[in-house]
Amino acid sequence: MAVYSMTGYASAQHSPGTSPASHDGGKTATGARLGLEIRSVNSRFLDLSFRLGEELRAHEPALRELIAGRVKRGKVEVRAGVEGTGAEIAREPSMATLQRLAAVQDTVKTWMPTAADLSVAEVLRLAASEGDTSIDWGESLQQIATNALEDLVAAREREGARLAKMLLGHLQQLRALAEQARPLVPQLVEQQRQKFLERWKEAMALGEGSATPEAAQDRALTEATAFAIRIDVAEELTRLAAHLDEIERLVKKGGEIGKRLDFLIQELHREANTLGSKSATLELTKISVDMKVLIEQMREQVQNIE
Repeated sequence: MAVYSMTGYASAQHSPGTSPASHDGGKTATGARLGLEIRSVNSRFLDLSFRLGEELRAHEPALRELIAGRVKRGKVEVRAGVEGTGAEIAREPSMATLQRLAAVQDTVKTWMPTAADLSVAEVLRLAASEGDTSIDWGESLQQIATNALEDLVAAREREGARLAKMLLGHLQQLRALAEQARPLVPQLVEQQRQKFLERWKEAMALGEGSATPEAAQDRALTEATAFAIRIDVAEELTRLAAHLDEIERLVKKGGEIGKRLDFLIQELHREANTLGSKSATLELTKISVDMKVLIEQMREQVQNIE
């Protein structure tokens, strides 16, 4: 199953030559163009918004159902409208339309004597608009919405594949950093153990035998053990490796994995923070910082995955 991004764009339209006939007694939609655009960006949930022309608003529920069937997460904005062409505007209005416009103009001028008369361009525009409202765009709108939705899903899949590839690359880098960190702690513990023993030997010499050598050595070893426990990051590295394995499994599995990946990224960040807080060497601190940089980059990518 593929990994899908929540970012994408698609558009579709019916050109005048391919627009279907309406059901208003032989009039056709030729001369008008129906266009639709779909944009999507990341969001925690599915958030649909529509900007439809007046003649298309009745079809919003059908569009909502269509999109919700294919898209599960993301802020999705749909714009659709009908645009007239020069050929449509030049079409001669019917006598009934002209009579209605004249009657409306007379009524307006009765109450507003100073109102300007309708121009020829205004009459043609109003007549064209009246004609468009009689066209049933439902079938055409559903068809171009389906086409645009297919393109949107394909675009989100392509972007998702790119994000998945980047995530897998970051996982490799994090594993390499973890391998660099693993041998540092035993080396540091042994170095610190030797330092504790040397300091206690010096203290014994200054104390002129106030404590037995065995007691001094035991105390030094106890301090060294406490230090080793305090800086031990084996558990953090084990958990980090488990999280990396689970992220890789999810990315290769695909599907709706965005929310689970987001949770795992938070866990990775927690382990990297703990690794840094337990650091007793500059080298381990640098590894922790490099890990957090990679994890933050992964967080930004994961926020775009459905």
